Amino acid sequence: MKEDFLHYVWQYKLFSTELKTADNEEVIILETGTYNTNTGTDFLNAKLKIDGQIWVGNIEIHLKSSNWYTHNHETDKNYDTVILHVVYENDTEVFMKNNKPLPTLEIKNCIDKNILENYNKNYSEQLKWILCEKQITEIKNNYITQNVLERLYFQRLENKSVLIKELLNKSNNDFEAVLFQLLAKNFGLKVNGETFLSLAESVDFSIVRKEWFNEDILSALMFGQAGFLSENIEGEYFLHLKSEYKYLQHKYKLTPIDNNNFQFFRMRPNNFPTIRIAQLVSLYHIHHNLFSKILSVKDITSFYSLLNIKVNDFWKNHYTFTKESKKSSKKLTKSFIDLLIINTIIPLKYVYEYSRGKFNKDEILNLMKELKPEKNSIISKFSNLKIEAKNAFETQALLELKNEHCNDKNCLHCTVTNKIK
Repeated sequence: MKEDFLHYVWQYKLFSTELKTADNEEVIILETGTYNTNTGTDFLNAKLKIDGQIWVGNIEIHLKSSNWYTHNHETDKNYDTVILHVVYENDTEVFMKNNKPLPTLEIKNCIDKNILENYNKNYSEQLKWILCEKQITEIKNNYITQNVLERLYFQRLENKSVLIKELLNKSNNDFEAVLFQLLAKNFGLKVNGETFLSLAESVDFSIVRKEWFNEDILSALMFGQAGFLSENIEGEYFLHLKSEYKYLQHKYKLTPIDNNNFQFFRMRPNNFPTIRIAQLVSLYHIHHNLFSKILSVKDITSFYSLLNIKVNDFWKNHYTFTKESKKSSKKLTKSFIDLLIINTIIPLKYVYEYSRGKFNKDEILNLMKELKPEKNSIISKFSNLKIEAKNAFETQALLELKNEHCNDKNCLHCTVTNKIK
């Protein structure tokens, strides 16, 4: 048994009997207090009635009362305000500063049996994928309520906001610049995402703004910064870009990143870094002030229209600078645009609107519900457990559930686990 379980029992008052201290004094919980995840006592500002007298103070919880001394609480002034010591097993007496016994509540025989059995069943077993997988298959999908899914989804948005806020701090809150950096990261997908972000950060966005009117110059800037123009390759288009970049490099004092960090191995040709850079260039050549345009879009169809761009003619029959290939449009697919909306556009829109007090929860949820459910190994596993996602809002919520709760075995604070009886 872990102490976290006892915190959970106390916080939600999951007791089956009346509570009495070791001295047989009745304990009535008026307020459990605020759960403290930092150093110090476990619950702050609790309110209790002990033997008819009202007490306000802090609660400390241990598996055994002797842990008080194991953890050296007797020498720590922060624990002088404890009004009740809650323990699973009372194996020794603890004294207060006035040399009187600290009121101690042993809860070993007070915990609701169903809760205890559920804990032993779910948290002691080492199951294959998630700890509650045997139980979660027995519940209907509607048990994972809209409210639960929304909470999980907005937790996921908050987690994505961390990087966004870091980038905003670096760029003096230039949302257009941060959109460019985030789009670059997501154009690189999982394999090349960090390298693409480094590429976007290697050039000040003010330079992109100056040069986006000319597609060749913008191409030279991005391919040059990516290190792809440092090679000795013949070809009119390549040499033209190389010449343009040489001028840009001198003009703006640019330093390219190491192109060896870009991965082509085991990538499908349409995901080659060269193609994704070409698409990013085309997007910014066609759409100036893209962030402002994105704010005005209210439906998914309009996003598809906005991001329906064509690459430079050279890339229609090339995947790299060296070898010609069969001609294809190299347009952004709907599934790729979906990823950009999910991972870049909506998180940035969320941060922007929230920071200005204009956050529209329903608008964001409606956009996510218009998108098809994502396909990946985690969503497939949930599907095998009869938890079916109907749209991208639900798949994002399930990803948050798995990554932030199931992986860390954070079941005691999981709203889905609490639905399982």
